[in-house]
Amino acid sequence: MAKDLISWAAKKDGGATSTGLGELGSELLSIGNLPSRNSDPDQWGAWWRSFLRGGRLPDASRAARLRVVDLFCGAGGFALGVSLAARAFNRRARIERAVDTDFGALRVHARSLDVGRTVHTGVSSLVDYQVRERQGRWCFAYPPEIISPDFSIPPGVDLVTAGPPCQGHSNLNNHTRRSDPRNDLYICTVAVAVALKAKAILIENVRAVEKSHVDVVGMARQLLNAAGYAVTHDIVRADRLGWPQTRERFFLTAVRGPAVETPLPVREPRSVMWAIEDLKDIEGGAGPFDAAPDPTDETRKRIDWLFENDQHDLPNSERPDCHKNGTTYTSVYGRMHHDRPAPTITTGIGTPGQGRFIHPIKPRLITPHEAARIQGFPDGYGFLEDGVHARRRDLAKWIGDAVPSPMGFEMAKRAFAALGLEPGASPIPKPANRRKERGAALSEV
Repeated sequence: MAKDLISWAAKKDGGATSTGLGELGSELLSIGNLPSRNSDPDQWGAWWRSFLRGGRLPDASRAARLRVVDLFCGAGGFALGVSLAARAFNRRARIERAVDTDFGALRVHARSLDVGRTVHTGVSSLVDYQVRERQGRWCFAYPPEIISPDFSIPPGVDLVTAGPPCQGHSNLNNHTRRSDPRNDLYICTVAVAVALKAKAILIENVRAVEKSHVDVVGMARQLLNAAGYAVTHDIVRADRLGWPQTRERFFLTAVRGPAVETPLPVREPRSVMWAIEDLKDIEGGAGPFDAAPDPTDETRKRIDWLFENDQHDLPNSERPDCHKNGTTYTSVYGRMHHDRPAPTITTGIGTPGQGRFIHPIKPRLITPHEAARIQGFPDGYGFLEDGVHARRRDLAKWIGDAVPSPMGFEMAKRAFAALGLEPGASPIPKPANRRKERGAALSEV
């Protein structure tokens, strides 16, 4: 039996599949055709909340495959969204290659999705290419060529996704800003995709990538145009898609064929509590995943001050000297608002001095589990291996660096539609069996 697309907690026994997260009944509900007895008018929200809480999707092992390559893949947030988008077209995403330099993240990715092979290397080692400027426009000096034996796959993959390191572009980074040599990895991504003759390409980065010192976006666009792709770009905010996070990202989409023109949906944003309300009293059930970091005495005093005074921002009198007058990062040591989307989740989720990461209604930092929910990772995703707890710093990196799955879902759905795929039903996952202990469910990954 082929590996189910998103059965990260699955255990196979004689062809039967059991996740420990609740079996899907015979009645499959479609977003476009909900029974009248369903009292929730927010069908999109109902689908995603059921999914986040561990609802299991129906088996897709017999669906036609879409071939995907995931570069700079991390723990698989982007690929998770792509996999869900494939299901919207009655297809199954097969991640033929997942590439990253973080071995632990690759293991999480492979435990969670349908991955052919993980490749533990830098993307620049995969391809031979050279660019040159002719008559004021960039092009490849010769056709890019895959040189890694780990990438011996047939050309013509359906989709290449990538999230090249964004720290060189991010406004949150005080040191490298936009002159970081890692920005060249953006062009390397294009070379790999062209060498693979990908039908569609999605590249995600921070918005500031548009202001790179070498104009990597403009260069990428010209290289892709010369290779026969129609290229578009979008500034996408997760909360405008209806998600409970204000994350804003730049997406470049390239398609062999007509350019993507379908506008992205616009929905009312959910509050952070929409995603994490049921987790507020669950702490310590699965090691660091469900436990907030222990604050220092000074940090504890600052958290207590916020709650005792019913505030969400620390005044200067309560801040450390380095975050007083003149700082441009006013959200540090901040408390989330219970009725608003969360701010951008980053790798600093365990440190209040790196963002607004204090829980909205509990005097503590958010847990990695809560951060994962806000990033679109469902309960049961493969952050644990055979019950072994991951280190807190690894969880923060895997979760904070991820592309939220709903963003990947919407972008991939548009790309697949541009390739001419016909949409199908989107079955709603059955809610998880809430009688099971959450920690026990996670231990089955």
